Amino acid sequence: MSHTFHIPVLGLGYSIDTPLNVAPYGISSVISVVDDIAIERVRKHHSEKNNRFYEEISNKEDDYRAKRITAYLNLLKDLVDEKFESFKKQSFENGIELTRYFDLLPKTSPLKRKYLLMLAEKNIAIKSIFIDELKKQMVKGNIDVNIMSKVDKMNVDANGDLKEEIFSDALAALRGFANSNLTSSLILSAGMNPRLYSYLERFKDFLPDENLVFKKKLILKVSDYRSALIQAKFLAKKGIWVSEFRIESGLNCGGHAFATEGYLLGPILEEFKQKRQEMIIELFAMYKKALSEKNIFIRLAPKQKITLQGGIGTFEEDNFLRSFYHLDATGWGSPFLLVPEVTAVDEETLKDLSTATAKDFYVSASSPLGIPFNNFRKSGSEKQRLQRIADGKPGSPCTKKYLVSNTEFTAQPICTASKKYQGLKIKDLQNQQLEENLYQQKYDEVTSKICLCEGLVSSAYLKYDIFKSKESKAVAICPGPNLAFFNGIYTLEQMVGHIYGKLDLIKTERPHIFINELKLYIDYLKNDINSNILELTAKKEKSIKNFHQQLNNGIQYYKTIADMVFEKAATLKSEFLEELSLLERKLDKMGLPVVG
Repeated sequence: MSHTFHIPVLGLGYSIDTPLNVAPYGISSVISVVDDIAIERVRKHHSEKNNRFYEEISNKEDDYRAKRITAYLNLLKDLVDEKFESFKKQSFENGIELTRYFDLLPKTSPLKRKYLLMLAEKNIAIKSIFIDELKKQMVKGNIDVNIMSKVDKMNVDANGDLKEEIFSDALAALRGFANSNLTSSLILSAGMNPRLYSYLERFKDFLPDENLVFKKKLILKVSDYRSALIQAKFLAKKGIWVSEFRIESGLNCGGHAFATEGYLLGPILEEFKQKRQEMIIELFAMYKKALSEKNIFIRLAPKQKITLQGGIGTFEEDNFLRSFYHLDATGWGSPFLLVPEVTAVDEETLKDLSTATAKDFYVSASSPLGIPFNNFRKSGSEKQRLQRIADGKPGSPCTKKYLVSNTEFTAQPICTASKKYQGLKIKDLQNQQLEENLYQQKYDEVTSKICLCEGLVSSAYLKYDIFKSKESKAVAICPGPNLAFFNGIYTLEQMVGHIYGKLDLIKTERPHIFINELKLYIDYLKNDINSNILELTAKKEKSIKNFHQQLNNGIQYYKTIADMVFEKAATLKSEFLEELSLLERKLDKMGLPVVG
């Protein structure tokens, strides 16, 4: 890697073409392949913009979902390759992009040091040798792909008959990536899907060559060590190696918030740090055996990276996390929503994000998946949801059907954000003759859902003016709460400079990443208690107490590492410990519910 950070997936559409903007500069980024409809439309846009032949892949074609994804990924690769090669043909004297490539590199990069030596060199012959070597050592950023494992709807053919398993949404998306010309990584998130995981071994690109090189690597996005090991063992037994564990904060992140059972980031990272080698040894034994059954014989374990993303806000935090926990890299996601040359954010949403405060970001029940979702109060989709409720018409039209899963009232699965489901559910609640407070609580839960299939690509459609008639222009966006501390619209140079400590973009007071996450978890616990107090079960009581205990354990851990976190900043250490004590007291005062 040229850089010490990557840009994670940002919704369905916000990073849909980010690789075009950053990969030629050596920065890796991730796109979502959930929405093949949006992918096909953006492929048309970029094909026409770059004078490329475009032929529509109709939804009447066999395996159209996989074909659309493959075609788009191949287009991205070709366009990135062309731009990258054009950089290398430029001279440093008049080549803006070539110079920019090296200026963006961190000062710790060996390539950056060679670049600075080249600039200082006076001898023309030696300078020319330097330039040739620099260009040979330039590398592109990866065009990586994300699949949410659990978003895996089974599909039907034109006659309404169920298609084969390999045509499910997740498996078709995997096939689309596997058939592409990319040499990059697949990131699987949102938990384990045995059907999808088993399908991986059908594609030889995920197997190593004689030099332990993979054409396509596998990355798991995880929230804790235990789940990471369980998933990796399942895969290793099938001859699939996890090349990277991408740890993400349970709540201090964008998109869906997969809260842990009270396990905080610090203790999670510590466990990975302590058990890293033990895990590699255990996994390699299974992996080696599985490969031998495929007549592939290896002696050494492939490399395995550990990275972190979610809530990192300063150079000091980034540097500490990478050095103390021996991380290979970090992910910076939500702040890049404020960099219009990198992400597909429409002008109105960009303006609202750049002037937002902490109260505008919150964890909601908006997702039809039933998973907590980081939401933005000023978003068009939230305004639309409230207006529909006020008009007595809650719910959204359901056209794409990527998130259909509920069969409570219908034989065919429907989406809980749809008008159909919410109408049926509200009628059911009315028939139950519930006590008023309980009815209102359940009504709010039902009507909290928004259409993510449309909302999370609307911004890209607005930016590129590629809407079709009758489509909703209400934008849904899911930034992490850390974005509240970035107030402005930035260039790529400014954001990368902030990450590498060249400048500081944060002008407001901001708690340390560990403190901010702890606050989010305490608020989450409080809301969880309030949501279940009217119908508390013994199982939920036990879960809440365990969650509470794990938060306490995390606080004690942070006290033990405070000296190392703030090695040369006594004032910051004192403030950190004071914040910890305040939150510890808040947690102690929290009344834990008891059944009966």
